[in-house]
Parts: sequence; structure tokens; C-alpha cells
Amino acid sequence: MLSLKSEENVSAEMRDGTVLKADIYRPDDGGDHPTLLLRTPYWKLNPRYIKTARNLAARGYTVICQDMRGRYDSEGEFLWQFMDNSLTGDAEDGYDTVEWASNLKHSDGQIGTWGHSYDGWTSWRMAELQPPALKAIHASGMGTESLDMNFGIFETGRRLEWTYMMAADMRRRSGAKHGPHSPVEAVNQWRAIERGKWIWYLPLENIPDETFSALTPHLKAFYKEQNVEMWNFDNVHPKVNIPAGMFTGWWDRVIGTVKQYTGLEQNGPDHLKGQHRLVVGPWSHMMTTLNRDLGPIDYGSQAEETWENLILRWYDYQFKGIDDGIGSEPGVKLFILGANEWTFENEWPIKRAETVPVYLHSDGSANTPYGNGSLSYDQPAGETPDTYSYDPSDPVMSVMDIDAQAMPRDQKPLNGRKDVLVYQTAPFESPTRFVGPVELKLWAASDAIDTDWTAKLILVEESGLAVNLTYGIMRARYRSGFDQEEFLDPDVPNKFTIKLNPVGIEIQPGQRLRLDVSSSDFPNFDRNHNTGKDFWSDTELKIAKQTVFHNSEMPSRLLMPLS
Repeated sequence: MLSLKSEENVSAEMRDGTVLKADIYRPDDGGDHPTLLLRTPYWKLNPRYIKTARNLAARGYTVICQDMRGRYDSEGEFLWQFMDNSLTGDAEDGYDTVEWASNLKHSDGQIGTWGHSYDGWTSWRMAELQPPALKAIHASGMGTESLDMNFGIFETGRRLEWTYMMAADMRRRSGAKHGPHSPVEAVNQWRAIERGKWIWYLPLENIPDETFSALTPHLKAFYKEQNVEMWNFDNVHPKVNIPAGMFTGWWDRVIGTVKQYTGLEQNGPDHLKGQHRLVVGPWSHMMTTLNRDLGPIDYGSQAEETWENLILRWYDYQFKGIDDGIGSEPGVKLFILGANEWTFENEWPIKRAETVPVYLHSDGSANTPYGNGSLSYDQPAGETPDTYSYDPSDPVMSVMDIDAQAMPRDQKPLNGRKDVLVYQTAPFESPTRFVGPVELKLWAASDAIDTDWTAKLILVEESGLAVNLTYGIMRARYRSGFDQEEFLDPDVPNKFTIKLNPVGIEIQPGQRLRLDVSSSDFPNFDRNHNTGKDFWSDTELKIAKQTVFHNSEMPSRLLMPLS
């Protein structure tokens, strides 16, 4: 490991004269090295960034951590560009920073990026403009479409916490006397006090401005456009003329990262096809989850990984020609849950996977795990539909992590709810592997003109432990497309297509696969008020009677990727 030298608050001037500040870590050996750039709104002095930056620098890289425009030590006004479908200035600041970094002393002229989530967004945006010195990116936890993440519905729990945390620096910069000024203080206060106050608040458009400081107008504009595509990275892929590495996890709420890989391979420059790399592990969105165990499950030592190892393996190959096998590996590396092993694939989705229908059945009493709902490969005949009442004042609560991120959790707290329909298979008799996208074709009716349908796929152990694998949600008014609102005719059956996040699992003998169907997953997603009105201005909550059909004319079914 090399000894290090660091510089703090180094200035980089953007094309409009705004000065952004960066901390630089590099080997103290007097030599020139490849440069790895992080641009972040989350504070360059975040201990996680400092640790990773120092570890990367000790392996022979110059590492730059830069506060984005309007954040912490950098000048300018922070713009909510991550959730803005206009042309973003993040791209131009990224371009200017790359060119500045390539001319620094001790740079060998090769610039790469590292970043996850919003930090990954900054990598993709700068790559779109093709700065000459940018030779590769490593950008993870960032999907191609915002609608893949939110399904056109406001993510109440996560988005409000995120905005409250981001607003802390806005308060500090403005000199506000009230409210937290640091991100750690903000997160602690949100979870202890503010969360219970604001996630239930109606109407959302009347949230007091001081709650989220200068970000309140951005938040209010944002939640009025949940059905609008914000990212449109499909338009970016043809412009990415460098290799891209990325990773995500089966519980990452932005597992749409897999589509970044697919988009590059299908629509990127031909000469780069086969040079991109995707890793999907047994992880969540947060960087602290790259461990062997997540929630109640231990996936073994082979599941353990570190952020810096993923970055180093990529850049040692790209910039230093160190090939530990990555150069000849297939582009997709997947951790298969249950089998607890890594596999390699040549593409995503896997071409050899066969889409198989798994049908919903019951005698009309699928409510709760103790009902008579079942799943099987057999097509239904004349079966009694299932019914329940969805009351938005008493929604099905999300069983998720404290930071409002998806995690594997025992679903036992929901066992007594009559507004959850439960369908499960018989115990599997042999190992069965499903890898790829999942859909639910749901035949259903409501006496409301608008409502939601939720789907949660769950693995049930012989012990009774029931752990969520993936989820999806459909707002009925968007069943024909997010850009064509269409209300329901009360009590008239419709076929709804609910897209769930992809899975990668081998179900073992004795285990069961379970599907929970309901109409709320709160605060993972905002409640549908069942009124058809705009959710940000509506205070009325209406109880809806819901019916799910599974017969020969209306065969509700899961479409599973058997591989």
C-alpha cells in the first residue's frame, strides 16, 4: 500500500465562473496516476467517501471527491436535476471537471468516475457529453427510467426522508435558525420525530415551506409529475463512447441499473459491445449492504464484497492492464439466491429463460396466509373470486428497512390483514431456478374509479419464515400508459399488467413461492385515495371494495422466468 498525500478544497472553475470545491487524495510518490472522480451532493467529507477514496489512492490512483454545485463547500445554486426531465447542468459541470482534472499535476490524463445512486447519475450525465479525457465510468445504483423505480407513484417514505436530509445543507447555507444543519442530524431527527408527522400529512401540497427549506418548491413540483419520465437514459446510451461498469442488488429499489447494461449493449456504439460489465449481488441500494447477510438470511462468504474492490477490479483492467480474468468474463455476473453462488451470463435478460405462467387459485377465501389461496401451473376453471376492502386510512404498511429502502424482511407482521390476498405454491420438490423479469397479469375490479394493485413475491421457508423477493405496483388510471390517464368503470373487470422487479433465485426443496396481492404498500408508495383526484391536493379518503378473479375467462397469473 502506498503512502498518501491529500489536498482539501481545491478549486475548479466551471464555464460560467462558478467555483466547485474538491478534496484530492493521491499516492505520495511523485508519479503520475490515473484519476478517479466522484461528484456528489452528499458531502465530500462523508466518512464512507473518505475511506473509499483513501483505499483507492493507496492502490495507485489519484482520487477526487467534489461537492456538486450548490452543495457544502461549492458555490452556486443546487438544482433538483436528479428529478428533473429538463436538460441538466450536471452534465456540463461534469465535463468541465473532467477536463480540469486531466490537467492537474500528477494526472496521467486518464479519468474515470466512481459513484452510486445520485453519484452514479452524475457519471452517466457527464459521459453523455463525451469529455475527451473521460476514458471509462463506474456508475451503479442508477436505472434508465424513473418510472421503473416509482411505477408512476410518489415514494412517500424514501423521497420525504431524502429531501429532509438534503435540505439540511440548504438550511446551513441560508443561516436558518431552525431545523438540522447536518445530514446525520437530519436523518436522526426525521426518524425520531418528523417521519410520523409528514408521511401521513394531507394534502401534500400544503406541507409548510420551512419543512424542507429551499427544496420545498422542488419537492412540490416533483410530486405533481410522478407519471412523467424523468431520466430517459435510453437516449443517452448511443452517446456513451467509453466502457461502463456497474453493480446493483436484487433488493435495490433502483435495480433498473440492469437496463443500463442492456441499453449499452443493444444501443451503444458497436465497438464497445462486450466491454461493459454488470454485477448483481444479494444486496440492497445502500453501500453498507455488500455483506454475506442481509436481513434474516446469510448467503455465505462468497456474497461479501466491497465498493472499492468492485471499482479497483474495473479500473485496474481499464487503466493499468491488470487482467485477473475480467477481460474474458461474460458481461453479466449474477448471484443466485438459494444456490448462493455466482454465475456468468452473456446478456440480460437471459435469452434461454422460459416465461412460464403460474396461476392464482382459491375458493374465494385467499385472505391472509391462513386462507385457501394457492399458486400452481394448472389453469383455473370455475373458481370463486376473492374480495377485500382497501381503506387508505389503514393501509398495508411496508415491511422495509429503517431508511425506507427495500430489504429482505420477514412478512409476518402482515399475516393478520384481511386486505392482503395470499397465494402460495405447494413445497417445491426439486431445485428450481428463476432468473429475470417478473410480471403479474391480474384480472380485477374495484368499485372505485381509481385504485392501486400491489404484488409482492415472497419466499417461504419450511420454518415459516416468509421473506420478500420483489415487488410491483400498478395505479389503475395508468393501466394503458403513464401518459394516458384512464379511470375505471366501477365493478367492471380489467386485466392489469403489474411489472415486478427482476429476481435471481433457486428455490430449494421444501420451500414455497408466495404472492401477496393488495392495494397499498405504504410508505414505500403513496396511498391511492380511491377518489380519482390529484393525490397531492386531495384530502378525501374513500374505502374501495376490490375483487380479484381467477377463472378460465379471467386467468390471473404470474409470469416467471424459468431458467
